[in-house]
Amino acid sequence: MQQALVVLASGALVFSGASAATAQPQVAAPTAISVVAAKKAPAVSIQKIGNKSVSGSAKATIKPSYSKAKNVKVKSATLTVKKGSKTVAKNKASVKLSTGTYKVTTSVKYQLKGKTSTVKKTETVKVTKKVTKKTPVSKKGYGYKCPAGYPVKGNRTGSNKEWKYHVKGGAFYDRTKPEECFKNTSDARKAGYRASKR
Repeated sequence: MQQALVVLASGALVFSGASAATAQPQVAAPTAISVVAAKKAPAVSIQKIGNKSVSGSAKATIKPSYSKAKNVKVKSATLTVKKGSKTVAKNKASVKLSTGTYKVTTSVKYQLKGKTSTVKKTETVKVTKKVTKKTPVSKKGYGYKCPAGYPVKGNRTGSNKEWKYHVKGGAFYDRTKPEECFKNTSDARKAGYRASKR
């Protein structure tokens, strides 16, 4: 009988211990927090020069383009320009370029915290001619006649839609008094005239 009581008492102790163990609150594992370091801005950033366009026989002037961080001292900024295998300019502060395609290398030498460094960047630069829109050339008509070399008669009979041009051989050519005379029908159309139906 005593043995049975001992077994029961020890069983009760084990059961209460297990209950106590399971009753304890669970502690969550600490969450790992990752800190991403901010990307450091470069001391000197070379910027794109870009394509250029010029009028007539003019030349495009290009110069180094860059930005720098605070406390950076730029010692020199130069350009080296190649057209094909030929070097057009070497280590120049500015270069004048005629129309064509070039390889342009910008080189910036700078000093930061007593240390001197150089950064370079190469890009393709195209210099093209500006397209100028030509205004149609016309001359004033005199009576029923047009000046020599301007045989197409432009006649304004009302609104812009009624502006007509007449060519030699047309039914109304001889009896039309032109406000404008053109070298050809293409110029007359560009000026806002349409072909006469007869």
